[in-house]
Amino acid sequence: MNELPEALFTPDQVRELDRCAIEDFGIPGAVLMSRAGRAAWALIRARYPRAQRLLVLCGGGNNGGDGYVIARLAAEAGLHVDLCPLSDPAGLTGDAALAAEGALSVCSPVDFAAVLAQQADVIVDALLGTGLDRPVTGAMAEAISAANASGRPIIAIDVPSGLSARTGQVLGVAMRAVLTPTFIGLKQGLFTGDAAEYTGEIVFDDLGVPEAVYQNVQPAARLFDDQAIRNVLPVRSRTAHKGWFGHVLVIGGDHGMGGAVRIAAEAAARSGAGLTSVATRPAHVAAVLAARPELMVHGIEDDAGLNALIDRASVLALGPGLGTADWGQHLFTAAMASNKPLILDADGLNWLAGMPQTRDDWVLTPHPGEAARLLQADTAAIHADRFAAVTELAQRYQAVVVLKGAGTLISDGHQCFICTEGNPGMASGGMGDALTGVIAGLRAQGLDALMAARLGVQAHARAADIAAQAGERGLLAGDLIEALREVVNP
Repeated sequence: MNELPEALFTPDQVRELDRCAIEDFGIPGAVLMSRAGRAAWALIRARYPRAQRLLVLCGGGNNGGDGYVIARLAAEAGLHVDLCPLSDPAGLTGDAALAAEGALSVCSPVDFAAVLAQQADVIVDALLGTGLDRPVTGAMAEAISAANASGRPIIAIDVPSGLSARTGQVLGVAMRAVLTPTFIGLKQGLFTGDAAEYTGEIVFDDLGVPEAVYQNVQPAARLFDDQAIRNVLPVRSRTAHKGWFGHVLVIGGDHGMGGAVRIAAEAAARSGAGLTSVATRPAHVAAVLAARPELMVHGIEDDAGLNALIDRASVLALGPGLGTADWGQHLFTAAMASNKPLILDADGLNWLAGMPQTRDDWVLTPHPGEAARLLQADTAAIHADRFAAVTELAQRYQAVVVLKGAGTLISDGHQCFICTEGNPGMASGGMGDALTGVIAGLRAQGLDALMAARLGVQAHARAADIAAQAGERGLLAGDLIEALREVVNP
């Protein structure tokens, strides 16, 4: 077992990796299954050395085969094993059938009952593998619900049963694992959508597959490089001046929403922008200046007053508190007509949904509801396949798109990245405004749109994790901003 690699794959791609290892490199499938079972058993033994009773739930196919290997090894080690096949072992073929034969030679199968889950020290979930594409029902669903209700630690083999390994969506009901050992290739669905609630700790083992196996399969997505901020944001030159680091103009803050532009602008400044200006309602100027006097704050009533500010800026952040009245529409139209790099969020995205268009060099940062409006879909459709949604958005609007949520996705329409940092405390007002500012601040410092979005999401999430050390509940955007300077100066 080792640290997680960056490359993520769809279930179909992982099956191709399996095929390549078996057919092109001569590693028998039974050997791979044995290695997977042994790796999982070693992990269980290391994490739960005092466990004496194991409940192993086996389904059909190779996932069930892995479970049978674990059951045999546990029985041979002297543990009491309750082996529950929820698919008839007689229906298994190939490597899984051999694994079942080995387990049944040392374990007597038993019918599943909820009491078995309550009696177990550890539950092994080997019910449903990576190919699941429809809701779980019947006996499988009942077993999953009983296992979850038992309160016993669940080890999910390869993927928690009921969780889509492709999308990260729960299909009906899913195992809530504390640990998910996964093999050959990391499945993209383990890192976004519902996944964080179900996978527990993810541990990867390539099962000794040669590196050459991976050369002909292009990853579907990638995890963030943990060292990217350090590598991309070096220590500044001792002769640097503010003109080197760009000028962000934050546009928004209709009546009653001046806080949104203040948050975005301060986040841009804390991320390292050389200059940060705000274009907002005149009524908000004094309050924003009083809160953060380093900002240059301009009261504007229409787009005529905005154009001169746009000319002086190097990057525009449009949307925080923009509103849906005529004032917001005029500012939206003026900013969209410019050729400046643009970060679009909040009501800026709502205006875009009503007036679809494309432009060069921009980043869209929708949450699922805004994404649904941009695609003329509903939020459930976005949740059902976040990967498809972020790719379609990027291609339709010719933009870099940040689809926010647990396991935020970033795509330029060709490649996709996933951020696994961040925490539930970020579910509070102003967090999206702060993200807009961070991305804009990094874009102003010379990063291209994709890199600014990637590092912006990572820095934003990492700062939130630092701030959440004092507690997730009650975490505010301002707490995150306070931690930004530490994050962007690793």
